[in-house]
Amino acid sequence: AAKWFRKAAEQEHQRRYSSHPFRYYRVAQNSLGWMYYNGEGVPQDYEEAVKWYRKAAEQGLAMAQNNLGLMYCNGKGVPQDYEEAVKWYRKAAEQGNAFAQNNLGEMYRKGHGVPQDHGEAFKWWRKAAEQGFPSAQANLGAMYAKGEGVPQDDVEAMKWFRKAAEQGDDTAQYNLGAMYAYAKWEGVPQDDVEAVKWFRKAAEQGDADAQVNLASMYHFGRGVTRDKVEAYAWVLLAKANGDEEAWLRLAIANGNEKASKAVSNLEKDLTAEQMEKGQARAAELHRLIEERKENPKPSVESP
Repeated sequence: AAKWFRKAAEQEHQRRYSSHPFRYYRVAQNSLGWMYYNGEGVPQDYEEAVKWYRKAAEQGLAMAQNNLGLMYCNGKGVPQDYEEAVKWYRKAAEQGNAFAQNNLGEMYRKGHGVPQDHGEAFKWWRKAAEQGFPSAQANLGAMYAKGEGVPQDDVEAMKWFRKAAEQGDDTAQYNLGAMYAYAKWEGVPQDDVEAVKWFRKAAEQGDADAQVNLASMYHFGRGVTRDKVEAYAWVLLAKANGDEEAWLRLAIANGNEKASKAVSNLEKDLTAEQMEKGQARAAELHRLIEERKENPKPSVESP
């Protein structure tokens, strides 16, 4: 793939000055940059990735502009430079690129490369969210929940969390579960069964907070049959949070603090046999979660 992308990418001079109406070489340049970024078909080389992204970005290809912005934002292949990142994100965002709109919204929320402005963050996230971009939908839900950049509105928050959650966004799934679990959201009915459903979806993607909350639902029998062993298994999993060598041990230095407290409380209620079953169940859950994980999503747009 890299070989053929390179052949197309290197036709830039020929195509630029011909009457050919489409500049496919730009897409090939972005794709070759992506191959270098991920080390697929070529050695991983961020500087080479930047080189090819820049060639396509300077000729107006929105996805390459977004990718170049990411390289500046993360300081990969170039010195970290938030203002340069914003410049390239904006170029792509103004062309309607949802990735860039979401990234530009994040820069405004954090005040990176631009003055912090929640209103501008909301504006760009809304544009991306309306194109179905799940991260932007989750971000929009958080802004409605907190009343940042927009009047606080729990019903709108839930609407956007649900849109993102249904596309598999684990943060949105956790937040949706929390809205159902805790009766403090105006216009949102408490529903423990729905809370368990969404906590489980996020927990099965490895979200530690969702795992702790799912453990709590099992521990108290909310929305699910009470099961202390299952609760113990989930909280063990949360405490380890991906440490393959130490995740079965109860004392992990960098574990989830809430999980640490939950483990201590649960251990007081469990027999040695129950603890052993919980550890075995945690091992099984860890294996299942690893098996279900999709390939990591690239932080740049693919070819």
